[in-house]
Amino acid sequence: MHNEFLDKMEEACGVFGIYAPNLDVARQTYYGLYALQHRGQESAGIAVSDGVSINLHKDMGLVSDVFTEEIINKLKGHCAIGHVRYSTTGASLMTNAQPLLCRYLQGNLAVAHNGNLTNTNELREKLAANGSVFQSTIDSEVIVNLIARYGQSTIEEALMKCMIDIKGSYALVVMTENKIIGVRDPFGNRPLCVGKLGENYIIASESCALDALGAKFVRDVEPGEIVTIDDKGLTSRRFLTPADSANCIFEYIYFARPDSNIDGINVMQARRAMGQELAKEHPLKADLVIPVPDSGIAGALGYAESSGIYFEMALMKNRYVGRTFIKPEQSERDLAVRLKLNPVGNIVKGKRVVLVDDSIVRGTTAKKIVRMMREKGAKEVHMMVTSPPVISPCYYGIDTSERNQLIASKYSIEEVAKYIEADSLCYLSLAGLYKALGRDKGFCTACLNGQYPIEIPDEQELGKHVLETSAKMKKEAKTCARHKG
Repeated sequence: MHNEFLDKMEEACGVFGIYAPNLDVARQTYYGLYALQHRGQESAGIAVSDGVSINLHKDMGLVSDVFTEEIINKLKGHCAIGHVRYSTTGASLMTNAQPLLCRYLQGNLAVAHNGNLTNTNELREKLAANGSVFQSTIDSEVIVNLIARYGQSTIEEALMKCMIDIKGSYALVVMTENKIIGVRDPFGNRPLCVGKLGENYIIASESCALDALGAKFVRDVEPGEIVTIDDKGLTSRRFLTPADSANCIFEYIYFARPDSNIDGINVMQARRAMGQELAKEHPLKADLVIPVPDSGIAGALGYAESSGIYFEMALMKNRYVGRTFIKPEQSERDLAVRLKLNPVGNIVKGKRVVLVDDSIVRGTTAKKIVRMMREKGAKEVHMMVTSPPVISPCYYGIDTSERNQLIASKYSIEEVAKYIEADSLCYLSLAGLYKALGRDKGFCTACLNGQYPIEIPDEQELGKHVLETSAKMKKEAKTCARHKG
């Protein structure tokens, strides 16, 4: 599944958990999920424990659609977890909405998962052969079944055993009747952090959810770490020796909210620095730097600062055309983009413009934006991208188009520039991206260079294509092409 309308790599899910006997935990979770809504818009759910039982409400739609005041008031307890979902595995169905709730040997259990397992099919077959029953098509249910399989152990011990079995990317928030547990995979691929609200602890995908509640950021959950929150406070176990960390680099490029801090890096500052590095690598003579809203704003600011070219918000976004906008027919795709974005003709007419965006996946939307700029009278249209070309799919919880739909996987940068009808197309180099982030280690860059840090399915079959594509990218080290129409 990919979003034809937005032409972007789609976010992972968002998870949240709070242990707070003195607070309305359902309401706090609601606000936390609201702050994480950018990570998933298909479904939302909250599970609350009162110490005896776990009450769950979840449904398809946005947080504000799924929960009413009446529903929140019915969810009473002292701890809660929540989830917003974008489907990376499994269809967009109610049965796949999270948190998942089950009863096992030790009692009630609720699980919220962000990420993607790479050995799901293998584990599902083994579990099914031993009598496990699956009610959904998501890999998260495999985790639930594994925990139940190790049900004679404590929940922390069961999770440790589970971590030995599962491979891939995961940030988990697990709730029993009396505790909240956060788990981050040994590579730290998906983000997870801990905050404190008064004397109460919170776990969330991003620090922006802590800010929304007025909570204090404590720290990121370490790769391979299990943190437990209960009436004793916060305790930690580092079960698996962390591998070389592989934080998803696209969290910084696009997925995370700009006001979040992930593993010591502020997202807004990083994106601004990407634009600055892009301007150093690819200086242009132009009249205006224009961001593609909203994802290109920080990068465009950085590009304008470094280049000295005037920054202008000359591409207007319709805030009322959201992700739930009706999917247009093929013949209406151009209209769909025009409803979403519209250039200010009086500003761009006769000007040499630099469009800045964070990425190009399929190229269809970029092409339509370039055309709109020309229709409004732009003299030249240059496209600047604050990340390297996306050449490979992601298997770790981010929905990218199939490989044959990734335009940079099939064509040279010059050919992409010609396709989107830009006068020039330039990408930030991987070295420039590292410089903007302040370090050159600890990231997963698989989608940019085909080097997968975590085992993936059918890796041998992918190897030949990955090597060929990587070789092509090295030949285009300057990551810039000019096309004269």
